[in-house]
Amino acid sequence: MNIHYRFDIENQPLEYDVDVDREFDFRQKREDIPEWTKLRHKQCPNCPLTVKDCEYCPAAVDLAKVVTDFQGLPAIKQSGVSVVTPEREYYKQTSLEEGLRSLMGLIMATSDCPILHQLKPNARNHLPFATQDDFIIRSTALYLLRQYFNYREGKRPDWELQGLISLNVELQTLNQALWERMKDACDGDSNLKALLSFLDMASSVSYSLEGQLQKVRELMTDELESPAIDVRVQGLF
Repeated sequence: MNIHYRFDIENQPLEYDVDVDREFDFRQKREDIPEWTKLRHKQCPNCPLTVKDCEYCPAAVDLAKVVTDFQGLPAIKQSGVSVVTPEREYYKQTSLEEGLRSLMGLIMATSDCPILHQLKPNARNHLPFATQDDFIIRSTALYLLRQYFNYREGKRPDWELQGLISLNVELQTLNQALWERMKDACDGDSNLKALLSFLDMASSVSYSLEGQLQKVRELMTDELESPAIDVRVQGLF
């Protein structure tokens, strides 16, 4: 499954094909790749990989071309951004910060980083230019669907979303470390601000999930349109 991004910046197109199912060769020797992509370079404190088994950070290697292409470009610069998935097409005239946040989020979620790899189900249903509410609703819905499958398979479901909060704490730690890693490579601010925007979304789940859910609660509680059921009677608990 490929997702195609195109940035039209003053009639200078930049295009990227992201293979959602790509694999990373941890043993491959790489040439002409930035020093900041090496695993030992400001390695994330929660990274489960070791330099002995993997010389390069999978997420950094995947992001390297994008980071290089957008070096020196200001975050507020406007661009036409088109996104083509197998099912639909999207287009938005927006800032590089928003377009890059969307592209970098997709690349990170489909990398072979053991932590980011947990976001792959989100990437398979990629929504470009997602808002904060989009992020909260989609990440929570997908997590709860996984818990429903756990319940059906006889496993203990996490209806309190503790696992989702824990994952986003891990993501926040990773994003902060990746931001420090990328600072060494970025002359402009578009890459860094895009990553910071992604970091802010993860932070909203790890520190204020309940508050974020309350913001969208009114969209989900119209009993005339979607009547509640007594799930205990239905035998779900």
